Amino acid sequence: IGTGQICTEELAFLGAFAKFGMGMLHGDGNTRQCMATAVAAYKQSFGFDAPPYTYADFEQSDVIVLIGSNLCIAHPILWQRVLRNPNKPEIIVLDPRRTETAIAATQHLALKPKSDLALLYGTANLLIQNGWLDRAFIDAHTVGCPEFADFVRQFTAERVAGETGLPAGELRRFAETIHRGKAVSFWWTMGVNQGHEATRTAQAIINLALMTGNIGRPGTGANSITGQCNAMGSRLFSNTTNLLGGHEFTNQSHREKVARILGIPFERIPSQNSLAYDQIIEGIERGVIKGLWVIATNTAHSWINQNSVRALLKKLDFLVVQDMYHTTETAAAAHLVLPAAAWGEKEGTFINSERRFGLVKKVARAPGHALSDFNIFRLAAHYWGCSELFKDWTSPEAVFQILKKLSHGQPCDITGIENYHALDEYGGVQWPLHQAEETSGPPQQERRLFADGKFFHSDGKARFLFESPRPSAEPVDRDYPFLLLTGRGTSAQWHTQTRTAKSAVLRQLYPEKLYVEINPLDANRMRLSSNDTVIVASRRDLVRATAFITPTVQPGQVFMPMHYALTNKLTFPDFDPYSRQPSYKACAVKLSRTTS
Repeated sequence: IGTGQICTEELAFLGAFAKFGMGMLHGDGNTRQCMATAVAAYKQSFGFDAPPYTYADFEQSDVIVLIGSNLCIAHPILWQRVLRNPNKPEIIVLDPRRTETAIAATQHLALKPKSDLALLYGTANLLIQNGWLDRAFIDAHTVGCPEFADFVRQFTAERVAGETGLPAGELRRFAETIHRGKAVSFWWTMGVNQGHEATRTAQAIINLALMTGNIGRPGTGANSITGQCNAMGSRLFSNTTNLLGGHEFTNQSHREKVARILGIPFERIPSQNSLAYDQIIEGIERGVIKGLWVIATNTAHSWINQNSVRALLKKLDFLVVQDMYHTTETAAAAHLVLPAAAWGEKEGTFINSERRFGLVKKVARAPGHALSDFNIFRLAAHYWGCSELFKDWTSPEAVFQILKKLSHGQPCDITGIENYHALDEYGGVQWPLHQAEETSGPPQQERRLFADGKFFHSDGKARFLFESPRPSAEPVDRDYPFLLLTGRGTSAQWHTQTRTAKSAVLRQLYPEKLYVEINPLDANRMRLSSNDTVIVASRRDLVRATAFITPTVQPGQVFMPMHYALTNKLTFPDFDPYSRQPSYKACAVKLSRTTS
């Protein structure tokens, strides 16, 4: 199980060594927990995992739609770019909670949790019924719009109001705002990706951008924002969910190309896809997976239905954890811990949300016995006896040159990047940058995909994809009457707090103990006050938390931050069928008072 937090060249070395050297078949990354939905949605809709935007679009839109994104807390630097927008944009937030971002918005659609599809389909229907479409763009560059129009006709404003809990007038205002906008950008993150029908929800967002022609122009796009520094590097070059460089394991010509460039026997490249993260965990339960190598991630904290995964890790014959910290919950369960260097103690590249390669520089020596992940993989290849296969993989810079060759002809082609250090000279480079562009001087700093209306399917057209909404696998009932939402707590916390909890400054900026947000109406009915201790119980476990009474959550809903290890004792293991991403954002719980 890899990560989106190590350098691209290290990801590639790990994936190549594991699959081509050791003969492993199954490997996935913790990007399965954050970005798998965006990957699946883009691949199906556009023909390749291709976020089309540049961060400058935050400053160039006149309408910004944020779906399942608390941008000012989860991505505060990007929120600063929104604040610099000179167009006084409409900022529309779709979120059940009245988050910090929703408070700052011009429109907040506080829909019922997991009713996103109904809302987005109803919006599409209103746009179609009013003729608020870019017909020229649809006809020239897309496939499936007539079928989509027939499908969404059933999502009337009245039906959507009933399913989302929103007044029909709010839905109409939303559609009208999109229509009036000259440059509308749609942005989503974990509130969409971590859902039981997440891929189709992401594609419903993409459909809105396509039908209104809001793609390929400044200030537009259907734009997913990543949760980790190198999630994009993991998606394209980790050799887990796809073959190096965005190629496919199941495509013989792709395997032949990769074998030829790497100079390895063709038969060493698997012809089938790996199991996904959840399927690897399930394989441990079935006893068919007996060893696990975990790199720079904290499965024992972050995986859904935490009690189950912690028990399964104990079943392994051999658990190896490679991390810069030996104090994570997963490292505590390991048979072997490999100490790894941090960023700043090694070199390589990251690829950010807007497809931009940036250089990571070594400015300090790693402490103690710690080595860069790159050198750990290099030593592992040596002791495995397959170092000859990787004789050219001598440094991150050397591997970057190999990745350039692998990218040739792909949508993510980077053959136009002159050399490794040109990334610094140019202030980072967005893919693609083809070799033919190399002689034309420094590349443009802001480059969007699909400006020419050409997508990556064989016919060059984008797809309208859709499916009927389906209910959550664990709805509330009489025994468990509250819906638990999870997500980012504060800007001072990040993921499992492996690093942020070690900062004395950051620790002062968030509550020390787990807390649960409860609506005042529910609190009054239960005679709860802020700072009371409550028991939050799901069908899997119960935890104690401090009550925080606030109107930011709706009646019948509660919210707990994901950063506290106890939270994932409660979550329900449901998965999107296309992306295999866990649905962290909704499970049924009950609350009770306690005096202890």
